[in-house]
Amino acid sequence: MSTEEKATQEKTRLHIRNKNRERYDLEALLVATPALKEHVKPNKHGEDSVDFASPIAVKLLNQALLSHYYGIKNWEFPDDNLCPPIPGRADYLHYMADLLAESNYGAIPRGEKINVLDIGVGANCIYPVIGVAEYGWKFIGSDIDPKSIEVAQNIVDSNPELKGKIEIKLQADKNSFFNGIISDLDEIDVTICNPPFHSSNAEAQKGSRRKVRNLTGKREKAPVLNFAGIGSELICEGGEFTFITNMIRESKTYSKNCFWFTTLVSKISNLNGIYHALDRADAVQVKTIQIGTGNKSSRIVCWTFLEKDEQKAWKDLRWNK
Repeated sequence: MSTEEKATQEKTRLHIRNKNRERYDLEALLVATPALKEHVKPNKHGEDSVDFASPIAVKLLNQALLSHYYGIKNWEFPDDNLCPPIPGRADYLHYMADLLAESNYGAIPRGEKINVLDIGVGANCIYPVIGVAEYGWKFIGSDIDPKSIEVAQNIVDSNPELKGKIEIKLQADKNSFFNGIISDLDEIDVTICNPPFHSSNAEAQKGSRRKVRNLTGKREKAPVLNFAGIGSELICEGGEFTFITNMIRESKTYSKNCFWFTTLVSKISNLNGIYHALDRADAVQVKTIQIGTGNKSSRIVCWTFLEKDEQKAWKDLRWNK
């Protein structure tokens, strides 16, 4: 393939290490997950493509991606739980690897010495699954939903390469993020979070209608969300902004237990308020990382309470022993 041909096939907004920068290898994916074949049809350009408007097709596609590109053969969860797009989830982790590398003389810390906390791991357990496959990191995945915890644990237990590397914990207090999950002695290198971004069911339905219209050109009064999702995965009182500012407030209590706290921020209009909350919490350093897949843009806000000498001591003791 020529450089020009490769450039046209690359999803150039994805991270350089993303396994899905180039167009999906449909033939390989159909071998990995034969059931996907029923949901492949010609698109408007006459090329074979997955029916992205179908929740079943999207789930099968993601199972195929995890199997073919990441070696994860068992990824099952109820159809009403959120089915995340694999390339975008992988991008978050790649940028977190870069963030750690910036604090580690340019070298990405790999292996089980790196501890990551995924706040709101969900039934799909996707960030720990990809993080173990890509970097060998250890994960704690927390969630307020007992059923999601049970299903995520089943995913860990059914994939030998994940055992011993992912700990799934129920967050008993739905208003807490770190309390009850990490102890005073725990050392977490980076926390990650994909917050629920709707403040109500009505707002979630409006977003679903817009997504279906963009995918199919059809207007649906009660659309089926192609990536699915139960209430706690998509909706919280006050929406994304309240969720994140509450997380920032609590993070200060664990300022010496974690190197980097991070979260996705879907709505750019929330950024100024989030920065004000970080000022009030006396964050020592704040970074904003722009990310994007396809036509969607987002960003990761990162903050630490560690001073420069504390950061150096952390990486020297934990990452470079």
